[in-house]
Amino acid sequence: MFFMKKYFILLAYLGALLFCNRLSAANNPAANPAAVVTSGNMRFTVLTPELIRIEWSAQSRFEDRASFVVVNRNLPVPAFTTNEKDGYLIIATEKLTLRYKIGTYPVSGDPCNHNLQITLQVDDEDVTWYPDKKDPYNLKGTTRTLDNAEGDVRTWLEDGLLSRSGWAVIDEKLPRNDGSLSLMFDGSNGVDWVAQRADRESIDLYFLGYGHDYKKALFDFTQIAGKIPMPPFYVFGYWYSKYQRYTEKDIRDIVDEIQEHDIPLDVFVIDMDWHRNGKTGSDANTEWTGWSWNKALFPDPAGLITWLHSQNLKTTLNLHPADGIFSMEDNYSSLATALGVTNGATIPWNIEKKPFYEAFFEHILRPHEEIGVDFWWLDWQQHMIARNEANLGNTFWLNHVFYSDKKLQSQGRPFIFHRWGGLGNHRYPIGFSGDTYATFPSLAFQPYFTATASNAGYGYWSHDIGGHQQSGVDDPELYLRWIQYGVFSPILRTHATNASNIERRIWKFPNFRLMRDAIALRYSLAPYIYTYARYCYDTGISLCRPMYYDYPKHDEAYRYEGQYMFGNEILAAPIVKSDRGADSVAQTVWLPEGKWYEVATGELLEGDRVVTRSFTREQIPYYYREGAIIPLYPKVSHLKVRPDTLLLEFAPGNSGEFLLYEDEEDNSSYENGAYTFTRITQSKEGAVSTYTIHPREGSFAGMSDRRAYRLKLLLKSQPSKVELTGGEPIAYQYSDDTKTVTIDLPAQPCNTEQTVRVTD
Repeated sequence: MFFMKKYFILLAYLGALLFCNRLSAANNPAANPAAVVTSGNMRFTVLTPELIRIEWSAQSRFEDRASFVVVNRNLPVPAFTTNEKDGYLIIATEKLTLRYKIGTYPVSGDPCNHNLQITLQVDDEDVTWYPDKKDPYNLKGTTRTLDNAEGDVRTWLEDGLLSRSGWAVIDEKLPRNDGSLSLMFDGSNGVDWVAQRADRESIDLYFLGYGHDYKKALFDFTQIAGKIPMPPFYVFGYWYSKYQRYTEKDIRDIVDEIQEHDIPLDVFVIDMDWHRNGKTGSDANTEWTGWSWNKALFPDPAGLITWLHSQNLKTTLNLHPADGIFSMEDNYSSLATALGVTNGATIPWNIEKKPFYEAFFEHILRPHEEIGVDFWWLDWQQHMIARNEANLGNTFWLNHVFYSDKKLQSQGRPFIFHRWGGLGNHRYPIGFSGDTYATFPSLAFQPYFTATASNAGYGYWSHDIGGHQQSGVDDPELYLRWIQYGVFSPILRTHATNASNIERRIWKFPNFRLMRDAIALRYSLAPYIYTYARYCYDTGISLCRPMYYDYPKHDEAYRYEGQYMFGNEILAAPIVKSDRGADSVAQTVWLPEGKWYEVATGELLEGDRVVTRSFTREQIPYYYREGAIIPLYPKVSHLKVRPDTLLLEFAPGNSGEFLLYEDEEDNSSYENGAYTFTRITQSKEGAVSTYTIHPREGSFAGMSDRRAYRLKLLLKSQPSKVELTGGEPIAYQYSDDTKTVTIDLPAQPCNTEQTVRVTD
């Protein structure tokens, strides 16, 4: 049944893309008037059959501007009815029934009599919500930072968009964890600027009554709150990072050593020591805030970045902006002139004011971008609320301004590296989760934390792989298991604090080969991961997501929090505990119904049960779903090239399908139709298995005309016959040890169909 459902979903997927993209291409915060019902001081907007906006304003000053969370309300109007009966306004869709006592304040405070309520069915039972109802079953979202987190800190998490109760509420007036509010955008050109609400005492709620259809809830959220943008392709490679007082020579030496040790790499992060102390102009010390290169460490910044680019690497600089711009900064005078500062005083940080933003970016940031800085790391640690704009959260606002400014530039695909600023931040990927402790309990929390963040649409967390701070010497086993988890996380970035007892150069460890193998596995998975970045953009469903998205009626899907789906085809259950020197550790995994191919052992396991398996240090517990098709890269040293040959692994199963996605990788043309899908299928009838690579659909600049494929048929018996369409025999290799059939298809035009039939 699952495969039949998946088949129709995939067929519908391609057809739905154009419609959905056209629908959300130009966000319109004003709803279709046909969706709006007004009753005195109340206004209701029926956005979908499961989603209703609820507003109250004593002044009847309702908001049609975009908010920090919701940027588009102009959706197709769903079917609904309205009528008045016994003093109540009743609005009914096919999923929800809303009753409002006309002329009253929506929050009654009476536990027995509610002025406003919504009923829906959840698992064939009637459920009623009212405005002050508490929900103990919310499945949570994420939090601003894991700074100083040790072990399980789920109590830090904000509520998310999904709940086992079957309903959730977005309260736009509820203070966020940092004390800020979701404010409004003023609709100005360029970077859309902050504005206060017309009625600061109003109520503005969005009721989501999706039952346990979690995927639809997330899709509809991205229709009103904006899509989750695709990061550039290179982001999914390996990032080398460490907070350390590197010199220009140190960086060149590290890159050379990485290449000498045959480690793939795409991003080199330069932490805060890139800049000098802006307060004193000293090259000997550092401050958190600074904007000028420390020439004692980096005598030729432009030359260094040019050299990094020549090594196929991107780079980012760490920023701590809160202390402002000091008089000793290189470009202080031009900024001061632009802002009318004449006394040489420190220019305070004031990003909430547009003139400051415009002058600061022109005179302080642009010179760095012009020599090649690819993106910014916003490591905001200071005051949470902006000084000159009421209720404005600095974290959210920095993310919005920096990302929006990057989007206005024509070079590269916009993204930034930053901390979570609250609901709506999914529009500004990617996140930096902060300074965790290097312990197994902290590692054990990260699979749950990362998957759960998708409940708020925040699917691109980057963790300090290995842990940020530690006591004592490095634990090679811990670092290995953290890297192996990083293979199956959104971003693979090793990092640590500036401490002599912490090493992040993997070639310095006794288990270096295993660490490098894990990073190589990450690179082989790049086309699979990138396909699911597109899937996330189109559906709102993140790469790493909890098991209950697919299995909402199974208690195991909620209980086994250390495992998660990595895309639709892979179940990941990384090792997050020590084997205590035994070189083997037991891992308990819940396998849903169907069959699951355990990649580490090559065994096919029956699902619908809990299994306990043993894994050595070189093994990572991950599973291909029955019938899965996994596109893989051959060995590459970075993600700036497209290999001429693509590997396709076919898991055992009677049927399967995959839609391989490709685009230009580092621009925004994908938002306007510049991309391709290649449909790949497998099926089995009797003793004959058929594997088909269908003609590529779509186009983009620079796409390959021809491609070769290597097919790997997993857990197969020795075939009696392997042939192409028309019965032409084709050579193959068979491994009796691994039970794998390997078939090499020579390069063919990508617009042709290639079919292989294998007879057992």
